[in-house]
Amino acid sequence: MTVDAHHHVWEPSVRSQDWITGPRLQSLRREFTMDDLLPEARAAGGCRTVLVQTVTISEETPELLALAAAHDLIAGVAGCWTDLTRPGLADELARLREQPGGQFLKGVRHQVQGEPDPAWLLRTDVQRSLAAVADAGLVYDLAVQPHQLPACIRAAASLPRLTFVLDHAGKPPVASGRLESWARDVRALAALPNTVCEPPASGLVTEAAPAIWSVDDLRPYTDVVLDAFGPGRLMFGSDWPVCTLAASYGDVLAAARALTAGPDATGRGEVFGATATRVYGL
Repeated sequence: MTVDAHHHVWEPSVRSQDWITGPRLQSLRREFTMDDLLPEARAAGGCRTVLVQTVTISEETPELLALAAAHDLIAGVAGCWTDLTRPGLADELARLREQPGGQFLKGVRHQVQGEPDPAWLLRTDVQRSLAAVADAGLVYDLAVQPHQLPACIRAAASLPRLTFVLDHAGKPPVASGRLESWARDVRALAALPNTVCEPPASGLVTEAAPAIWSVDDLRPYTDVVLDAFGPGRLMFGSDWPVCTLAASYGDVLAAARALTAGPDATGRGEVFGATATRVYGL
């Protein structure tokens, strides 16, 4: 069974999604619920999923954990948001685990991509909190831009007992076709054994030229991460419903399968299920 290691849900009437701005994101300005995702998952042949945060508001996490408790499709919640600059994270994580559905908590995420300081991950207070994430046996998801990858490398090197998951391959500049500096930094990150990457296809379709992407546009970037991380440290994520800006759920899954046609059956099994199951403890 496929594991989709990265998707979202939101209801604007319940929780404001203040990041959905501008005409390009117009189609996302509506609710996307588990009822919307279920038929997509069934059409894909059945899967388990990992639900990921969307806003930097701590109140969202109990809502996501309750959803996981209510839906068999959700195997874990990764990327819950909590303020990494404040002390007392260990107590906060313990409190979350006592919430209904707390057993589904698998990781923490902050939208580092929106931080003006490219070295935000290296702040003393953030490093203290990342150590607490490691102590709790959780994973840290990296939501970053390419220029922030050097800080990711240093952060992962400084905390070898914490597993870092690079969301969307660090958002490479697919639309421009540039590759060199991103590939260099991704390879340096992958050289650290406590790192995992989350293509193929996840997030890449929305970094490509809108509405005209092809599998061949994504292949140079997927080839880099396949070579750097290997199938055992790669996992499929749809990034639904954000992916619908450029592709349907089925299109993203088909692209991911085409881009991983090289590895043998065992390797593909790792990308489409075993890696996420192991990394997130599903």
